[in-house]
Amino acid sequence: MAKPIVRLAGIHKSFAGVRALQDVSVTLEEGTVHCLVGENGCGKSTLIKIIAGVYPRDSGTVEIGGTLYERLHPIDSIREGIQVIYQDFSLFPNLTVSENIALNEQLAAGRKFVNWAHVRRVAQEAISQLEVHLPLDARVDEMSVANKQLIAIAKALRQNARLIIMDEPTSALTEREIRTLFTVIGKLQRRGIAFLFVSHKLNEVLEISQSILVMRNGQVVSAGPAGEYDTARLIYEMTGQRIAENAYEFTPDPGQPALLRVRRLAVPGVLQEVSFALQAHEIVGVTGLLGSGRTELALALFGMLPMTAGEIEIDGKPAQIRSVQDAIAHGIGYVPEDRLTEGLFLEQSIGRNVVVRTIERLRGRLGLTDPLQVQQQIRDWVASLRIKTANPDLPVKTLSGGNQQRVVVAKWLASRPHLMILNGPTVGVDIGSKNELHELIKRLAREGMGLLVISDDIPELLQTCNRILLMRNGTIVEEILPRQTNENALAAKLIED
Repeated sequence: MAKPIVRLAGIHKSFAGVRALQDVSVTLEEGTVHCLVGENGCGKSTLIKIIAGVYPRDSGTVEIGGTLYERLHPIDSIREGIQVIYQDFSLFPNLTVSENIALNEQLAAGRKFVNWAHVRRVAQEAISQLEVHLPLDARVDEMSVANKQLIAIAKALRQNARLIIMDEPTSALTEREIRTLFTVIGKLQRRGIAFLFVSHKLNEVLEISQSILVMRNGQVVSAGPAGEYDTARLIYEMTGQRIAENAYEFTPDPGQPALLRVRRLAVPGVLQEVSFALQAHEIVGVTGLLGSGRTELALALFGMLPMTAGEIEIDGKPAQIRSVQDAIAHGIGYVPEDRLTEGLFLEQSIGRNVVVRTIERLRGRLGLTDPLQVQQQIRDWVASLRIKTANPDLPVKTLSGGNQQRVVVAKWLASRPHLMILNGPTVGVDIGSKNELHELIKRLAREGMGLLVISDDIPELLQTCNRILLMRNGTIVEEILPRQTNENALAAKLIED
């Protein structure tokens, strides 16, 4: 039987009287991949921070490596071999790969002078354990997200990691990069290292884990071997509801011109000979590996990436899209891949974010806005998109990821677009919010909008799109019908050379 690394029993934790954890008991064993799942706000982050010694518990017991801790501090957790890799990786972007991996060791040893040959040797030894290649002298800010993930794991290994906690490790990775990460996890697991893998991607949870913990409302509501779970049971345990998604069906009207038609669109170095059509009421998916051109296609259609060749038609008429203003004038809206830096004004209120695109329309003849009219529009969109907030005057940064995404969508819907481009619409969103966003996408299509969904979330593409365009090397190489494929077949196509 595997040896326990961490035992938590009867853990309670509250913040300002608000219960975050209630009677949580967890055992994490060596050489095991444990997956922790639950909707946003269920207590996952609080639990991780108690294991890491960041938060003190209110009551209950914490045992690590056979030692009971009255008060666990972060340094205690680290000495016991617990390493947490957060979504920002906690790396120094201006330092090299080898410096990030090895300098902690140099500092801990109290050395006054850095032995650079030793730093390189230490870093290479750590990377060799992963059986991957990383350029030791490259700056971290020049590395891909996937390589930053591997650097963070190598750094953890140099600190004698026995348990590595990974928070949403695949949220920004391509399918091929996920395969690489899972291979590395498997190798380390066989050496006895345990993992606590936190993810909203249930297909990945079922693939990688041997043990599953499900949290809801601050409690562990279900725990057991991964073989006892399937997607339907995980969703039910997480939400307390039976959620079933039906694929979106669409039958084109041959008598209607395409809402959008693209012919031989080209952008030097990123897109070449891209041609496709999108009808009103249709949801078309676009997928491909990082660098395939999927995001660049969205940027070109939204006027953010100048095209040098090709033709665009909207409603059967030629359209010149040379700027974002041109795209908006033609009824195109764009929900970007990174909502936090590209889609929202985080310090501003929820309401202001919703009406920012339409404030000019709300001005009267004297250039003044009617506060009552503005507030009514905010209330209407908050209700229509079911944005969960106690007050739309609160900063948008106070919302969960799913509700932030709804605000971005509301901002564009308020401007009444005919075509919406959604880039990674549910990245970092929990399962309940993801389902609601999928239903919103389908509802918009049924009401007459055309939608282009750019994603590498395979279940999302199969459930929401009536066609999927596969991109490779800057062009569309195949059109796939969801009803004629499955998750494994589409995943295989994604990673084909």
